[in-house]
Amino acid sequence: MTRRSRLLILLLAVVLLGAVGTGAVLHAAHRSGMRDEQQADGPKVRAGTVSLRVSGRQLLFRNLAWGPHRDEIATVPAGDPQGPRTASGVKCLRFHAAAGTAICLQAVHGALEDTYRAVVLDSHLHELHHFPAAGIPTRARVSPSGHLVAWTVFVSGDSYAGTDFSTRTAIVDTRTWTIDDNLETFHITKDGHPYHAADTNIWGVTFADDTRFYATLATAGHTYLVRGDVKARTLTTLHANVECPSLSPDGTRIAYKKRVKGASPDAPWRLYVLNLRTMKETATAEHRNIDDQALWSDNSTLVYALPGDYGSDLWTVPANGTGTARRLTPSAVAPAYLG
Repeated sequence: MTRRSRLLILLLAVVLLGAVGTGAVLHAAHRSGMRDEQQADGPKVRAGTVSLRVSGRQLLFRNLAWGPHRDEIATVPAGDPQGPRTASGVKCLRFHAAAGTAICLQAVHGALEDTYRAVVLDSHLHELHHFPAAGIPTRARVSPSGHLVAWTVFVSGDSYAGTDFSTRTAIVDTRTWTIDDNLETFHITKDGHPYHAADTNIWGVTFADDTRFYATLATAGHTYLVRGDVKARTLTTLHANVECPSLSPDGTRIAYKKRVKGASPDAPWRLYVLNLRTMKETATAEHRNIDDQALWSDNSTLVYALPGDYGSDLWTVPANGTGTARRLTPSAVAPAYLG
């Protein structure tokens, strides 16, 4: 091989190595840029500071957009729900917040199996206290004052659609860290009479204040809206065929999912609103199956999750039965409004 040939081969090798190096640098830079922002065709998500003490109205939720911030609690201005998201770094399976307090239900990944815990967070989303959770997280709520938090988990089963499941619901007072870890131990009054049954399940707490709440009672194949009293430790049935209630901000109505006749056993629920004074039911304009605890964004509008491309999207519909359902924001679940 001549000296000229050797120099030519050496030059080609240098050029080739340089091209590979440049490609690697560009790829790394691209990945670095993607750490703080989602892909171009999805919601823009950047890491930042998320606070429960906000100057303007904010919408918080579990971010499901695919990328490094998936499952983190993120925030957007309430007036721009599809705008860029600020991700907190705090991951939750279920989340809710009010008055500077948040409840975050988390998975703890173990070598053999996952366990779960309920974490109470302060206004900076820092942990104040945590409790073991007995199963798969499904519902979470904070009282309007921030003094009480509640959560529901599946102890067995992972769906409300069938009958082969068991839930466990707990309420914690964040001022004393006193816990009622199983609302099934509360005294039940059903149809005006004391009631006790081994198949009782309670889930889906929604708070009126620091004493009164509403929830679902299931027994003997039926579900009921119950009014609860934390201090008296009582549950009283009010209305049949109510699941996952959500109290309106003015305290006059309950949004809930109702099993409707003729629906598929795998998709049995429609979104309804119950007037607590008259007990009149109103079907909303959302005609699809709803398996969520709806949230009131104000006294006239409901927000809820439906299946989406990356898990769930948030949708909204008027509470009075008029209008049409519309998508509020994609790739999100477990919303809370602040401010």
